[in-house]
Amino acid sequence: MSAIGAGIAWSVHRGPSTSAAAPPVTVETVAVVRTDLATTVSLTGTLGYGRAEPVKGGRSGTVTWLPSAGATISRGKQLYRVDDQPVPLFYGGMPLYRDLAEPGTVGRDVRIVATNLKALGYEIGRQPAPGEKVTRPAKAGPTAPAPGQGEAASGQGEAASGQERAGAGQAASGQGAAAPTPAAGGTAATSTRVVVRKGDGVLTGSLMRAIRRWQQDAELPVTGRIGVGDVAVLPGAVRVDAVTALRGDAAETPLVTVTPTTKVITVLAKAAEAGTIRRGDQVTVTLPGDKTVDGTISAIGTTVTQDDDAGPTGEPTRAVTVTVDDDLAGIDAADVQVDLVGETRPDVLAVPVGALVALSEGGYALQLADGGRFVAVTTGMFAKGMVEVTGDGVTEDLKVVTTS
Repeated sequence: MSAIGAGIAWSVHRGPSTSAAAPPVTVETVAVVRTDLATTVSLTGTLGYGRAEPVKGGRSGTVTWLPSAGATISRGKQLYRVDDQPVPLFYGGMPLYRDLAEPGTVGRDVRIVATNLKALGYEIGRQPAPGEKVTRPAKAGPTAPAPGQGEAASGQGEAASGQERAGAGQAASGQGAAAPTPAAGGTAATSTRVVVRKGDGVLTGSLMRAIRRWQQDAELPVTGRIGVGDVAVLPGAVRVDAVTALRGDAAETPLVTVTPTTKVITVLAKAAEAGTIRRGDQVTVTLPGDKTVDGTISAIGTTVTQDDDAGPTGEPTRAVTVTVDDDLAGIDAADVQVDLVGETRPDVLAVPVGALVALSEGGYALQLADGGRFVAVTTGMFAKGMVEVTGDGVTEDLKVVTTS
């Protein structure tokens, strides 16, 4: 017992002059800086390949081959097979809605075919420019048989001359130089002049020859024409998300679901937050393991949705899409943090938050490094450990005391 008491007495007697006292606060000096401050809004996002969209066959037939989930299909490669013939992928903004077979056919669907064949390395020749006029042959309409004849004359894309077929049963050949005269009771064929509009393509002879060469290389019937459903037209290369049909199914049903090949991050932002976000805004994405990568706002959804699980108190949200600069190899799906820049204050004076000294009468001050004098300041924005300050005598490069 006496040993313990002696120890206590010694500690109390020597305490004021030993290291047992609380260590002093370590301070250092910093300079007031002029900088831009910005707040950060942190949102939770989901990394993936974006929304999966269904693809169905464009013509009748039997599905004989389908790709595997996870496969990547690019321009010119087969997306599926119908009746054991490949259905290649073309890039474009609309499906082919008619057979492209007649020379002189004009339209945006023709432009899709021309653009894709050119991108695949085929020589398509010159395409007429917007404003040019092209001639499109027109087939003759049905003609009534002349008295005593059992057949109607066939137009074959040429104008009938209107000459009487007296027992010969043959149509006189028009030369296309003048407007033909219809046969009795019938309608003669005439060519039409079509103005090429912006975005249109023209089914020229050169383009039709390119189609034949492509068909031969793709092991398709070499016809020089492209029918509805002969190719699948999608906005770009796709990744097969899931296979929804079986071999042997009818082709005119949903066959696969596809996504873009680029990984994206989808954020469900509150409607008020989404209203402050702009396409092209830069963001920082924190991945699992605290790795950060730069990203860009690439799309902001226009549809406002309500989270049913949140009940009536849940706030409406809009989908915001973020693309990242990193390829994110090895990560196909994950929850991530997306930091967006909120309010920005450019060209302000700022110091580390640790430089602020709370005053007993309220407010804050900075302690000057040359003598310890205090200068009262007004605080503004706080962002990333810095604080905006203003006050009499507070200037850029002023040395102040801060805690480490």
